[in-house]
Amino acid sequence: MRASLAALLSLLFPAIASAHEVYVLTPAEIRSGLATPSFNEAAVAWGDLNQFLFWAFVAALTIFVVFGISILRPLERRLDPALARLRPYAARVARVTIGVSFIAAAYYQALFGPELPLGTIFGAWAGAVTVLLIVLGVLITFGLYVRAAALAALCLFGVEIAEKGLYMLTYANYLGEILVLLILGTHHGVGPAARNAAGAASRVAKRLAPYSFALLRVCFGTSLFYASFYAKILHNNLALQVAALPLAGHAHSLAYAFGLEPHFLVLGAAIVELVIATFFILGIEIRFTSLFLLFWLSLSLWYFGEVVWPHIILIGIPIAFICYGYDRYSLEGWLMKRGRFEPVL
Repeated sequence: MRASLAALLSLLFPAIASAHEVYVLTPAEIRSGLATPSFNEAAVAWGDLNQFLFWAFVAALTIFVVFGISILRPLERRLDPALARLRPYAARVARVTIGVSFIAAAYYQALFGPELPLGTIFGAWAGAVTVLLIVLGVLITFGLYVRAAALAALCLFGVEIAEKGLYMLTYANYLGEILVLLILGTHHGVGPAARNAAGAASRVAKRLAPYSFALLRVCFGTSLFYASFYAKILHNNLALQVAALPLAGHAHSLAYAFGLEPHFLVLGAAIVELVIATFFILGIEIRFTSLFLLFWLSLSLWYFGEVVWPHIILIGIPIAFICYGYDRYSLEGWLMKRGRFEPVL
C-alpha cells in the first residue's frame, strides 16, 4: 500500500528537489535521494516516543504561551498603535522583495530558483528573458508601471508552469507577490490612496485590495508546505543526506550539532515546517510565525552556507507580514480582532 501510494505521488511530483536546503547537495546526491525509498517517519517517532512527546509538548506550550501573550489587552494597547504605523510599509516591502529577486534571478541566470536555469527553460531566448527580468526588477523595485510589470511576470510564471507543472507550487510565493502587485499597483497599502484611485484597473483593485495579503499569505504558506512535504516526507532521504553531512566549514553534521539522530531531526524539521506553513495558510500567530521563520532561515543560511538569492523572497515576505499583521480573512484576525486592537504576535 505504501509503495503504491509513493508510486502514485511520484506521478504528480517532478523528479527534482524543491526544499531550499537541498540546494547544497550535488546532482548525484539528489538523484540518489530521489531513487532511495523514503524511511518510515511514523516508526522513527514511535521508536523514540519519549523524546517525540517531549518536543511536541515544548512546541505546543510555546504556541499557547505566545497566543496568551499576544491577546493581553494591556500589551495590545501599548503595541498595536506602533504596529499599525508599520502596515502602510507592508506592500512596499513586498514589492521591493520581488523586484530585487528578479534582478538577482537575472544575475544568476535562473528564474525563481537555481534548479530552473534560463538556458534550459527558454533556450535561445534566455538572453532576452535576462534583459526582461532586469527591466521587471527595476520597474517593480522603484514602483514604475507595476501592474504591467506584474502581468509580464505572471506570463513568465505561466511558462514555468507549462514546463514544470505541479512543481511550481514550490514557488507559489512568487505567484502571491505577483497577485499583490496586480491588485495594488503602485499604491503602498490598502488604505485611502488605493480606495480613491481613479480608472477601471484601480476600481477593480479597490474591490480586490482587502484580499491582497490574504492571497499572499495563502500562496506563501502553500509554497512552504509543498517544499517541506516533497523533501522531508515524500523524498525524505534528500533531507536525511543534508542532516547527516558536515557542511559550510563545520566539523560536524547538523544532527550532531542538535544532539539528535538524523532521522529524528528530519522528522522534527518536517513537522516544524508543515506547522509554519499551516499557520500562514490559516492566519495563526502571523507575526510570531514570521519571526520564527526568519530565525529558521538564518540558521539554514549560516550553517549550510547556501546561496542567498533564492531566499530573498522567503526573507522579504515574512517582514511584510510583520508590518501588515492580520488581514480580515485570517483565522486569528477573524476570531480575535476587536475594533482597532488585534493580537500583537
